[in-house]
Amino acid sequence: ALPILHHKRGEVGSGRTALDAKYLHSVLQVVNKSKEILILGPGSAKLELIKHAHQHDPKIAENIVGVETVDHPSDKEILAYARKFFYKVDQML
Repeated sequence: ALPILHHKRGEVGSGRTALDAKYLHSVLQVVNKSKEILILGPGSAKLELIKHAHQHDPKIAENIVGVETVDHPSDKEILAYARKFFYKVDQML
């Protein structure tokens, strides 16, 4: 999930608007039955999702086991990264 960019000529600011709470909630509902959740991707949207989970869905937040910054990964890269990550998590348990 990428943050929504909003630029207006002559205005001071980062040009970023907060992600919609309804969108964040819908993302969490997709993973609500997952026992282990890895969040990855570019930018700060990951942190907004985690903050939303802690504020509104603490049971889901408890299942977040990792957060990694990865610059625009392909589907194959996401799968490879998840396999490697969860293999390490399984070895620690």
